[in-house]
Amino acid sequence: MEIKLAISRSGHDKDSIYVIVKEEANMVYLADGNLKPLEKPKKKNRKHIQIIKKLPKEITQVFTQENFRNEEIKRAIKLYRKSIMDTRQV
Repeated sequence: MEIKLAISRSGHDKDSIYVIVKEEANMVYLADGNLKPLEKPKKKNRKHIQIIKKLPKEITQVFTQENFRNEEIKRAIKLYRKSIMDTRQV
């Protein structure tokens, strides 16, 4: 399963990081494992997000099983934030 992270580019959640859990024609369903869990994902227009194309390997390794949980989503977002901070400090 290919995992995709996205950053919200508009709305009150601007600059929030999410995992895309479902995709439709021009809508995506986003979860962050915390305020927006898998059971109640955020529905957002595709043009209001930016998909993160280059993910570090440790993030893709978090999602080993087919059905991932909120804990894995939180961990992936945390690892991505850490990788951004590490690259900015170089």
